Amino acid sequence: MTYVITLACVDVKDKSCIEECPVDCIYEGDRMLYIQPDECVDCGACEPVCPVEAIYYEDDVPEEWSDYTAANAEFFVDLGSPGGAAKLGPQEFDAPLLAAVPRKESES
Repeated sequence: MTYVITLACVDVKDKSCIEECPVDCIYEGDRMLYIQPDECVDCGACEPVCPVEAIYYEDDVPEEWSDYTAANAEFFVDLGSPGGAAKLGPQEFDAPLLAAVPRKESES
């Protein structure tokens, strides 16, 4: 089991979760963040610090966002398990699911 980042993170990417993750398993895509399921140690440190409540334990992902469990894994199909997000840096792509998600308006 692992934690999953869902719809509320799309176009937000607050990164508070990255700062709390003790194993550096939260990677940055173009529009959202992703948890590498093989690297996650299920500590739960990321969940309470997410300001938009986008992170759920895999068994607790709301039904309407269940596709994000697969999307988190799909993000890593080509990346594999890089062994740490910090050394890899931001990626310029997202899981295919995000292609159907409308962009959020910028709040500047």
